[in-house]
Amino acid sequence: MAGTGVFAEIFDEEVYKYYADGEWRKSTSGKSVSIINPTTRKTQFKVQACTQEEVNKVMEAAKVAQKAWARTPLWKRAELLHKAAAILKEHKAPIAECLIKEIAKPAKDAVTEVVRSGDLVSYTAEEGVRILGEGKLLVSDSFPGNERNKYCLSSKVPLGVVLAIPPFNYPVNLAVSKIAPALIAGNALVLKPPTQGAVAALHMMHCFHLAGFPKGLISCVTGKGSEIGDFLTMHPGVNCISFTGGDTGIAISKKAGMIPLQMELGGKDACIVLEDADLDLVAANIVKGGFSYSGQRCTAVKVVLIMDSVADEVVEKVKSKVAKLTVGPPEDDCDITPVVTESSANFIEGLVMDAKEKGATFCQEYRREGNLIWPLLLDHVRPDMRIAWEEPFGPVLPVIRILSVEEGIHHCNASNFGLQGCVFTRDINKAIMVSDAMESGTIQINSAPARGPDHFPFQGLKDSGIGSQGITNSINMMVKVKSTVINLPAPSYTMG
Repeated sequence: MAGTGVFAEIFDEEVYKYYADGEWRKSTSGKSVSIINPTTRKTQFKVQACTQEEVNKVMEAAKVAQKAWARTPLWKRAELLHKAAAILKEHKAPIAECLIKEIAKPAKDAVTEVVRSGDLVSYTAEEGVRILGEGKLLVSDSFPGNERNKYCLSSKVPLGVVLAIPPFNYPVNLAVSKIAPALIAGNALVLKPPTQGAVAALHMMHCFHLAGFPKGLISCVTGKGSEIGDFLTMHPGVNCISFTGGDTGIAISKKAGMIPLQMELGGKDACIVLEDADLDLVAANIVKGGFSYSGQRCTAVKVVLIMDSVADEVVEKVKSKVAKLTVGPPEDDCDITPVVTESSANFIEGLVMDAKEKGATFCQEYRREGNLIWPLLLDHVRPDMRIAWEEPFGPVLPVIRILSVEEGIHHCNASNFGLQGCVFTRDINKAIMVSDAMESGTIQINSAPARGPDHFPFQGLKDSGIGSQGITNSINMMVKVKSTVINLPAPSYTMG
């Protein structure tokens, strides 16, 4: 169970502790932040409300620990990451329990997230040893006008302290996707978990503690965004920010200053369906892509742009599949579970009511109980409806009928988002042309959008993000290139 056994150390009476300088601590604020169970809508857990002074101490310890860690051999860093991955997978059950209670993630998906996270950490260790173990040699006579009297040796060195801020929907997987690359690259890491998902993240952090990482190298601070949010992102001790979430990231990017940023800020992922598509495949992927984890994924299908000639048939196929989705609590491993907060449910309902007022066709009756919203397909959606553009982050999917592929591409590219998209067609030439025309970071051909496998590049265009993720790209953005130039007294040519 959560907070017991090997995890008893992180829990004190009613409140989970925060992690700093290799210890689990209670905040001097004497305050806590409540975490509401989305299913019961009652307080499930409490975490420490850390102070700005505690953040300062965490940053000071991180700076000291990072200097020593940077001198730790790559193989040793990798060894500790492999150990953390094994511990994480060994204790998947209590961490999954937290995911079920904090973010209403279906039971099977919760376990999958933890196992996937362990695999990600191990892969990162292996990839880091490969790419960070290589340097580069340049000789001066390769540039016009120069003799061979200079040798340039370049290597990749750590940035310093990385601030990692994952989202609620994958508080473990999208935390380790930042933690592992930072650590293998020789950085220190400060984690600020989301409120919903914080306890799962604290359990995950304890696995790194048990693996034996040096004191101060990794920390996890919890608390109110109004108290420590801006203080963290604008802290002079932070050398890099990796953030996944919503439009808060835009505000962070404007305040962060001259440090590297890695940001994924959501999407309005379009699914374009051409007339020659395999319609059964389309229907299966629309349901999987639009309604998995109740649509609370950045890579969920958010709008279907379908040729009018096949729209009726696809809508009927999707309706029959939606009718088979199970709805209920995450403990029962239902397909549709409550969305994360009441405010999220209210926002989704606002989009639904706007579509209703403007004449969208409801393929199912709109139904809501608390945070639980039944899956809803909206047909005949028009561009003047909010749902055509805004990201619901819930189990509501709009269908826009189009008369040409150009119309679908235009709608996709008119969005301020550009994370992922997909196109369904049997013609690979059409698929490539549509993919090239869509202004999104990744286009899936004949499959719903997805983040992963975790070593694939993952990036957004426009308001969907800055930089690229994926294991290799994350490692490379958390290092900087340093050059050493050897100047010879006279030109020297090999075997010359």
